[in-house]
Amino acid sequence: MVIVEIPDSENIILELDDAMAPKTVAAFLKSLPLTIKANVWGKEIYTDPAPFSIGPENAQDVVELYDVAFWPPGNAICLFYGNTPLSDSVIKPYSTVNVIGKILHPNTSVIKKTSGKKLVFYA
Repeated sequence: MVIVEIPDSENIILELDDAMAPKTVAAFLKSLPLTIKANVWGKEIYTDPAPFSIGPENAQDVVELYDVAFWPPGNAICLFYGNTPLSDSVIKPYSTVNVIGKILHPNTSVIKKTSGKKLVFYA
């Protein structure tokens, strides 16, 4: 389990699953704890570049609601709370992502509270 602290908001709890992208999950966990700026794109929270890099690993161009993923081209951690500007009947990231887990107990109100803030990820 990974906790994401957001200043002046409730925490986000992530449950990682290395079934699809074990190298990505391992690299993410090895980088913890980390502090990184958040951005919002539609109902997706994504970070500035993370301090690790890994290429596509069973990368997907469609994700499920509340998936957590790593976006290799931007080294970003992505939290999918719903549709992005590219979505239609499915949730589409900007380009393929490595899915690494799920958001537990999601609360979509955190989306409005994260943009531009520094998030702290720790295990």
